[in-house]
Amino acid sequence: MVAAGELLEWAEFAGNKYGTPAEPVWKRIEQGLPTLLEIDLAGARQVREAIKDDALLVFLEPPSWAELVRRLTGRGTESPDIVERRLAVAREELAAAGEFDVTLVNASIDEVCRQMVTLINGN
Repeated sequence: MVAAGELLEWAEFAGNKYGTPAEPVWKRIEQGLPTLLEIDLAGARQVREAIKDDALLVFLEPPSWAELVRRLTGRGTESPDIVERRLAVAREELAAAGEFDVTLVNASIDEVCRQMVTLINGN
């Protein structure tokens, strides 16, 4: 799909490849429907390039670095090496937060969801 240009964005993370098929996104945009993508920094940059001014990029920021570390290590689902890799990526992502249109602090899942719905609905 990458070689055929069928992905709006794609990236490799932690040894896995992820991507968003372009066709369904373009169809929704043409219909005037909001479309929410959960993507990483590389994907957001690709979307910004592809969609230009029609994309609203929202950065979800942890309440603090300590909380991010607590969340990642508290899961207990990943090896210390993977956690360290994720933290290195998080440092890069936090440094790039200024590239986004809006930053929301993810202190409460309920509150950040309400904020996202408000953004999507244009209120």
